[in-house]
Amino acid sequence: MIITTTPTIEGRPITQYCGVVTGEVIAGANIVRDLFASVTDIFGGRSGKYEEVLAGARLEAFAELEAAAVRLGGNAVVGVDIDYEVLGKAGSMLMVSVSGTAVVV
Repeated sequence: MIITTTPTIEGRPITQYCGVVTGEVIAGANIVRDLFASVTDIFGGRSGKYEEVLAGARLEAFAELEAAAVRLGGNAVVGVDIDYEVLGKAGSMLMVSVSGTAVVV
């Protein structure tokens, strides 16, 4: 399945618009990961554990988006938007939301 942030797919005319599709994932942080992230923040560098959680949540959200497109009869998703939000008490959860338009090309 082609999933793109662009409104069209070059060389592949859209023959049908199936509807708006979304995928949302909320990932919770845990105290061990928070502790390692705090140490990274103090000494500088990247927080690998948070990056792993973020990448996993993004992959799950895209999988949900693709499944929703298939349910509507689409074989591609155009105009995809990716959003990240911090939720919960003291920002303890991360939400990844993707949306776009399911189409047939």
